[in-house]
Amino acid sequence: MNVIHKKRIRLFSVFLAAAALLMAFLLYTGVILFNNPSREIYPMRGVDVSHHQGKIDWDTLARQDIQFAYIKATEGSNFKDKNFQENFFSASRAGLRVGAYHFFSYDSSGESQYMNFISVVPLQQGMLPPVVDIEFYGAKKEHPPDRQQTKKELRILLRRLEGHYGTKALIYTTDKAYRLYIADDFYDNDIWIRSVFTEPALTDKRRWKFWQYTNREKLAGYQGREEYIDVNVFAGTEREFAAYPERPSAMP
Repeated sequence: MNVIHKKRIRLFSVFLAAAALLMAFLLYTGVILFNNPSREIYPMRGVDVSHHQGKIDWDTLARQDIQFAYIKATEGSNFKDKNFQENFFSASRAGLRVGAYHFFSYDSSGESQYMNFISVVPLQQGMLPPVVDIEFYGAKKEHPPDRQQTKKELRILLRRLEGHYGTKALIYTTDKAYRLYIADDFYDNDIWIRSVFTEPALTDKRRWKFWQYTNREKLAGYQGREEYIDVNVFAGTEREFAAYPERPSAMP
């Protein structure tokens, strides 16, 4: 192999490495997204937020092709998001359909988590169903909590929420948590799945209702320490979204 050929190979290798680094940077910063769902297929889009987005100008946010917003309300049996009330009512005044979500704790009873949630989330006509966010945090991913005990407390929480709000709660989850705790069970509760790399395909072939397709979107209208915002789509038309929820999910 001559010297010129070797130099060309080295230059090409440097070029590929630089291109890979640039692509990684663009993906990490949200300039390029892994997913870009069709707006014809999924016309209804929304955000989910917490105090991490800081002060939110909901009128500005609502003008960016956003039709709904889920607001973090509570976590576990004690934590209450300090921005919930302002976000919940301001998003509604901006013309968005709103809902509230609870971050599930593996270390608290379903009953105590239910009491925490209803202490801050009002009953409001037209609101989206409450959501229980079950995913892994801290060391839980490497050491998942007991499956049966988790399902027991989750079931208590979901049933209590249904009794209070008069509608089945949604389950927000990740692929791993879904496989361990949700798959082949909880058929009465619609699924909101996080899948930021590909379109979701649930392991038990069940249909999802909401899809969080990115956690690295940048929109105008918020000034918190978190510069990115989660964006989601609803599996249905504008008319179906307006009527949602109509009935519990059916078994596949």
